[in-house]
Amino acid sequence: MAKKPRSIHTCSECGYSSPKWLGRCPECGSWGTLQESVAAVASSSSGAAATRALTPTSPAQPITAIDATATKTMPSGIGELDRVLGSGVVPGSVVLMAGEPGVGKSTLLLEVASRWADLDNRKALYVTAEESAGQVRARAERTGALKDSLYLAAESNLDVVFGHVEQIKPSLIIVDSVQTMTASGVEGVPGGVAQSRAVTAALTTLAKTTSIPILLVGHVTKDGNVAGPRVLEHLVDVVLNFEGDRQSSLRMLRGIKNRFGATDEVGCFEQTADGIREVPDPSGLFLSHRGKTPDGSAVTVAMDGVRPMLAEVQALTVDPVAKSPRRVVTGLDFNRVPLVLAVLQARCGQRTNDKDAYVATVGGVKITETATDLAVALATWSSLHETPLPEKTVVIGEVGLAGELRRVPNLARRLQEAARLGYERAIVPAGEKLDVSGMCISQASTLSDAIALLEKRRN
Repeated sequence: MAKKPRSIHTCSECGYSSPKWLGRCPECGSWGTLQESVAAVASSSSGAAATRALTPTSPAQPITAIDATATKTMPSGIGELDRVLGSGVVPGSVVLMAGEPGVGKSTLLLEVASRWADLDNRKALYVTAEESAGQVRARAERTGALKDSLYLAAESNLDVVFGHVEQIKPSLIIVDSVQTMTASGVEGVPGGVAQSRAVTAALTTLAKTTSIPILLVGHVTKDGNVAGPRVLEHLVDVVLNFEGDRQSSLRMLRGIKNRFGATDEVGCFEQTADGIREVPDPSGLFLSHRGKTPDGSAVTVAMDGVRPMLAEVQALTVDPVAKSPRRVVTGLDFNRVPLVLAVLQARCGQRTNDKDAYVATVGGVKITETATDLAVALATWSSLHETPLPEKTVVIGEVGLAGELRRVPNLARRLQEAARLGYERAIVPAGEKLDVSGMCISQASTLSDAIALLEKRRN
């Protein structure tokens, strides 16, 4: 007599399984994430699962005999995407791109499909399970992505998608999104644990057996993590996060997992009315508006992964409206800015405790590293004294509680990026031998010394 299939409850966050429902997952601690599915029952004559050897379809071979050209990367047509992926798209790879709704994932991947179809007339298949074919066609017309070798299929059934692949034989497949696809013969709703795992596993097998790269769109939770079971991130080769502020046109593409390259590269894009535009020089984007240096402004060089980017920090100090002075911070670490202002007063005699201080970055860039401390301090000093910093000057350094300036990593690379954009002077922490062509570098041991350099130049 056949055994009745039993139910199991699987956590959508970490994949933990339990024979009964639990309110909280014992493995990852998430609440309400255990979903019910039916477990397959293994049977044999003895009641235990039987194991037998199968003849392999292809014999194992020495690793030196493997053809290295099978993993040669191909350009996607978008340089910023290729930068994050390593050097391009690897045949047979599966890339999962996650991001918040409305950030531009679908627009970016539609542009990728269009650029891919432009190169050597390669075929690309764009599968949309969330929108109609007419909606995607309208977006492609608006962004200039209409190409004869770009095929569009509005399907949510995975079996039908496989049929399209056999007919078209594309060299690139884009699925938007993996949480809305369904696999026949698998119980559960689209986006659930069982369906998401089955769809991703089937697409991964398709990529590995046909050497067709597949790009998947993934939803994210309100915490910013990839929605669905954690096993999805283990099945794919690359996990990318496409992020950006709704109030800003800047978009950043970051690598979370990459089997073919580093995860510290960052791609920069700009959301425009005509679609997504790559920004190979983000420093120019943040500083393109600058003319004469205003009061309360300082330019610094931040590192986003291994990429140096110039950013402007602005500060405004005014008499307080209420009894308690306000501290308003945008684009910087909220806890770090009051600390720098306190050091500015205690170690340098600059009164900041009786002023409202508003400190922000320009252009929507977000910076969390401590290398911007000196820019915050000198921009505040500039606002207090209504004195602009010297033109074409960058300031880089971490400020300690004793008022000392501490060295920051990759200082030479930061200064080289500033010199490339035409900056001629820099104020940095002392203690490192630096020689950057075309730049006058002033080193200071303390924050007071840095202010003294500015006052000397003013006088």
